[in-house]
Amino acid sequence: MQYDTTPSRTVLWISAHPEPRSLNGGLRRDGIARLRANGHIVVESDLYRMGWNPVLHAEDGGHAAEDASEPFRVSADTRSAYIANTQPPEVRMEQEKVRGADAIVVQFPLWWYGMPAILKGWFDRVFVSGFAFGTDPATGRRLRFEQGPFVGKRALVVTTLGDRPLAIGPRGKSGELRELLFGLLHGTFAYTGMSALPPWALPSADHLTDYEQARDSLCQRLDALFTDDPIPYRPQFTGDYTPEWELAPTIRPDEHGVRIHVEA
Repeated sequence: MQYDTTPSRTVLWISAHPEPRSLNGGLRRDGIARLRANGHIVVESDLYRMGWNPVLHAEDGGHAAEDASEPFRVSADTRSAYIANTQPPEVRMEQEKVRGADAIVVQFPLWWYGMPAILKGWFDRVFVSGFAFGTDPATGRRLRFEQGPFVGKRALVVTTLGDRPLAIGPRGKSGELRELLFGLLHGTFAYTGMSALPPWALPSADHLTDYEQARDSLCQRLDALFTDDPIPYRPQFTGDYTPEWELAPTIRPDEHGVRIHVEA
């Protein structure tokens, strides 16, 4: 593992746990302290502490709350509101945090094999068309994957879960971890152009007996936040995919599933 020695990178740490005294709360504090000790600037979005509203609503699209005369067209209206700078101020503030970050750490407990609702709602409201994806109006260039607006940013998932370690392994009952988190790693991070790093996970979190070991493991991953190799997801626009966005039949023809979208 090669550690980064370049100071003053900006890291946005997004966390979603309702109890600051929890295991997740401790890992958040110690992880942020490690990043700052390494010389990085850390900006926080502690969603529960912020009282973040996860519900996408008409005001996000520039509609007045009391005006129901026009239907709320989610993608088109939120894009228009982004372009016109009429989004709610809390959404614009989070977008500014993302825009200014060199890396994003997204920390959450795995609930029902996914993100807590408050975190999913953060992505719903913040990662709107025009900001996180879309089409360049001047050139028609598709803004996604290797052409996404967030190319150059790194993203790391930090998660705790109840499953045993082998349950999230290649033959585990719950599914291999990267495949379990495919929607976030590939469908959100890589889709918007970010380099998605292999996630850090703490299994059997409810039965943890050695917090210091878990903390040190996380801190070692954070030391390499800017040097670890990302997951090599396939780019979309270089010939691996058909115009229908299906993997070309000549590539791994006898395989299927989400794993084929990672270059061997």
